[in-house]
Amino acid sequence: MVLLAVEKDDDDNIARRLVDKLLKYRVFSDEEEKMNLSLLDIQGELLLVPQFTLAANTEKGLRPSFSSAALPSSAERLFERCVLLANETGCAVRAGQFGADMKVSLVNDGPVTFWLQVAAK
Repeated sequence: MVLLAVEKDDDDNIARRLVDKLLKYRVFSDEEEKMNLSLLDIQGELLLVPQFTLAANTEKGLRPSFSSAALPSSAERLFERCVLLANETGCAVRAGQFGADMKVSLVNDGPVTFWLQVAAK
């Protein structure tokens, strides 16, 4: 499961690079129990869930600021672009509905969670 936030400066290039990283990031165990396999390697499935609250700035005060989050129209377009790019790889992809109040459950298989970012080039 990937909780995906889109920020103001994100663009198609960042979406493409992020999806590539998501699919190739080696976080699944190999036969020696080392994190050495990617989602593509294990022919896994990907669930993309839009989650704008991850773009929150929580450094000051007691209320999050969402000033770095992209406007909903831009964020939805880039979220859908990520879904399309992931689908083009042949990976089994499912996606949450942008802007919906979804109930999503997650069971972590071990104490491993990553926050992936790609820098603008």
